[in-house]
Amino acid sequence: MDRHLVHLEGSSRRAGSTGDVNSLLRSLLTDHLDPGYAIAAEKNKAGQPRTAVLWLTIGAVVLGLIFGIALTNNADVPGGAAESREIVTRIHEAQDASVELSDKRNSLAAQTDSARESALAGNADGAALLTKIDTLEAAAGVQAVHGPGLAVTLRDGTTKGRSIVLDLDIQAVVNALWASGAEAVSVGGVRIGPSVTIRHAGGAVLVDNGPVFSPYKIVAIGPPQQLHTGFVVSEAFVRMSGLSQLYGVGFDYDVSEDLSVPAAPVHELRVAQEGGR
Repeated sequence: MDRHLVHLEGSSRRAGSTGDVNSLLRSLLTDHLDPGYAIAAEKNKAGQPRTAVLWLTIGAVVLGLIFGIALTNNADVPGGAAESREIVTRIHEAQDASVELSDKRNSLAAQTDSARESALAGNADGAALLTKIDTLEAAAGVQAVHGPGLAVTLRDGTTKGRSIVLDLDIQAVVNALWASGAEAVSVGGVRIGPSVTIRHAGGAVLVDNGPVFSPYKIVAIGPPQQLHTGFVVSEAFVRMSGLSQLYGVGFDYDVSEDLSVPAAPVHELRVAQEGGR
């Protein structure tokens, strides 16, 4: 190495630039990166703030255009509030029409039952048929009943604004009452029959596709003491007791000597076939 340095120094003296050669050698031995990299890095650092400001400005302009277009479109909608009121009015009218049709259906059903009894009660075969019909209708829940039984009431507790009582809770209570000997059950004034469902949709509990609200009153007609004994040892009782302690859900039950359960909803008969003889 020393010989090489001496040789280079000698050559440089002949060129008349000894200081430049020594500087070049020191740079080669100590600097591992070309100076051009450092210059480029400095330029990039100087350009980054300007680039960030440019992109922020473009983003602000784009957001402003989007909000402006949205406001313009909303302003161009004629009578938005009036249309909303009209829709609400139509909903109320449809609900009133549904109630009116339901009352009319019930009235016609009562007339049909009266005509049927008048036609069949005149002879022994007709009387036997009426008895069979009454038995089937009682099993299907199409007749209102009243008598002793057990009433269970569930009230929503809330955690962070959410309802706690779900369709699964009500289903569990209803199934426990059936298992305890209930002869007829209603939830929120709706009779539970073969085609009636209890489910959760859109944050509401639906019974037979109609909403019911807290407090949820579940009425069971049957032997009071048998219902009480069977219910308090059921899994549904343990479930609701736990929800009451953990989340503040209202849970009450009471034996009564006179409870009422309405008739189950009557669905439209679409297909019928004469039975074989």
